[in-house]
Amino acid sequence: MLESLSVPKRRVAAQFILPGGASRNVAVFLAEAAPGHTGGERLSDLLNSSGSLFIPAVDADTEAMTFVHCENLALARVAAELEPNVVDQFTIPTEHEVEVTMMDGQKLRGLITYVLPEAHSRLTDYLNNSAPAFFPVLEGERVALVNKRHVAYVETLRR
Repeated sequence: MLESLSVPKRRVAAQFILPGGASRNVAVFLAEAAPGHTGGERLSDLLNSSGSLFIPAVDADTEAMTFVHCENLALARVAAELEPNVVDQFTIPTEHEVEVTMMDGQKLRGLITYVLPEAHSRLTDYLNNSAPAFFPVLEGERVALVNKRHVAYVETLRR
């Protein structure tokens, strides 16, 4: 009877980076469906959900169950195909190639892509938006979900 109430989940590989650079390879559990968009739940959905202070993850090396405090993650990385940039075919997104410097000195480079109303489409508008807490930076084959609380500054790069 209780099994019929459970939500089907899939196991997804991720890398969690803590302030200071310590890294853990983990597996997180994401739902097969998500409210607000087509397809399954994404790691960004889980990290940006207001109801999840701690999220369960399994350590990839030890198989130990861990409960990770989201606010204390500097960033999380997943394969790019697991975090598709959802932009409708009729909208041209704003893109910025950036270097993000974290408060502890870690740096990452990549592409920030978003769609906002034209009057509020500057990069500063996007970064100052209170939601989401984690914003995506495309790093080639991976997406880094960067916690705004741990960012020192974002520098735009020339293409």
